[in-house]
Amino acid sequence: MRRAARVVGRALRTPVTGPARGIRKVTHAQGAGESGLGRLIELHGVNGAGDVMITVALASTVFFSVPTDEARGRVALYLAVTMLPFTLLAPVVGPLLDRLPHGRRAAMAGSMLARAVLALVLSGAVATGSLEMYPAALGVLVASKAYGVVRSAVVPRLLPQGFSLVKANSRVTLGGLLATGVAAPVGAGLQMIGPGWPLYGACLLFLGGAFLSFRLPPKVDSARGERRALLAADEQHLAAAVDARWDPVTTDDKTDDKTDSTDNKEDEKDRDGERGDGERGKGKERRRKGPGLRTVGPAVTHALAANACVRCQSGFLIFFLAFLLREHPLTGQSAAVSLAVVGVAAGAGNALGTAVGAWLRARAPEVIIVTVVGALVAVAVSAAVFFGAAVVAVLGAVAGFTQALAKLSLDALIQRDVPELVRTSAFARSETLLQMAWVVGGAIGIALPLRGPLGLSVGALIVALGWLTTVRALLASARRGASHPHVA
Repeated sequence: MRRAARVVGRALRTPVTGPARGIRKVTHAQGAGESGLGRLIELHGVNGAGDVMITVALASTVFFSVPTDEARGRVALYLAVTMLPFTLLAPVVGPLLDRLPHGRRAAMAGSMLARAVLALVLSGAVATGSLEMYPAALGVLVASKAYGVVRSAVVPRLLPQGFSLVKANSRVTLGGLLATGVAAPVGAGLQMIGPGWPLYGACLLFLGGAFLSFRLPPKVDSARGERRALLAADEQHLAAAVDARWDPVTTDDKTDDKTDSTDNKEDEKDRDGERGDGERGKGKERRRKGPGLRTVGPAVTHALAANACVRCQSGFLIFFLAFLLREHPLTGQSAAVSLAVVGVAAGAGNALGTAVGAWLRARAPEVIIVTVVGALVAVAVSAAVFFGAAVVAVLGAVAGFTQALAKLSLDALIQRDVPELVRTSAFARSETLLQMAWVVGGAIGIALPLRGPLGLSVGALIVALGWLTTVRALLASARRGASHPHVA
């Protein structure tokens, strides 16, 4: 009898434990398990799955449940009440978390727990249609933003031996995309049971994410050797950076290292005292001499500008095509199927771009950005001129591909050009700007009239401006190479 029970139990567990072991094997491959990157990939997958559950519930309540004109009003209200305050809060979240580097695991867990609670609040609000939905949705956005900023700062701390930052970010992003692709249909199925069920599922996922956050290695909380980056650079700063080839480890840090490596701490203190204020003064002088090392350099700023325009167009297309395809679905298809086709095309393009980025291994990132954004401009212009079902689907795929590959190339430039002591801050602040660009694009998309050629022309103009204003500088940077000494 006991043997039969064990056999039955094993048979019931296998459909769950089998895929779980397979996922763990993939996420922990090539040293990712030992470094902690595998756990971050799993955490990011849980984060993406929870966010898409909330998106399904809110989309069904705000978008699908009412006629198109009323839905436009509801989404406009949603943007006004949630996205506009979000744009004001977004610049604050990054620097605030930047000042609390020793609590990154706690910050990630806090963002998960906050969204778990807010998902329960939303489950009651979507059922009654009360105004509680809007501040709760704003809270979800801010918490998700906080997670994204901290996650960008954590990845460089978890690189396995021989791993590039681009490859690590590719794995994390791909893990999130796959989890989102699995969770979306599950959320749609739960929505058929009741409007609150996807939010209950999101609550459980975020509770699990809070637990996974504390399973990350303690080293992600360390901020030793880090400083805040400035997302600007001028020729004076760059010249100072080239001239001031100083060791980023200060005199005090060197003393600390020596103190840690010897048994006789008193002798080290004496030596430190003999150095006196003169040596420390030199350290301060070096800091003043090299302000350029606190900037990210022109290649990064131009790549960030190009990425911001791509992200702005992404937000625009999501909102504009959502209403356009609802009012004018693809030929022979319903509105839901039309949206699903474009969404799947964009997701497939994003996954392909992530995979290609990992394969290219950050070769000539400036050239990659110029090429893929230029291709997106061409496809966007073609979609505006030859507006049709197939062209819209192709535009979604190319936009997803470009967003993924351009972002990975930006990551590669940050790794190449930004000194290690400010690199973590540069990732956090660049992600803040990209998310704000997405919000701006979404606001433009909801405001435009539902005319396909007109809307796609605006989308093409957004990304064309980003390409035309950065192409020359990026190609010039590609010819020069790194903009200042690499300190990693």
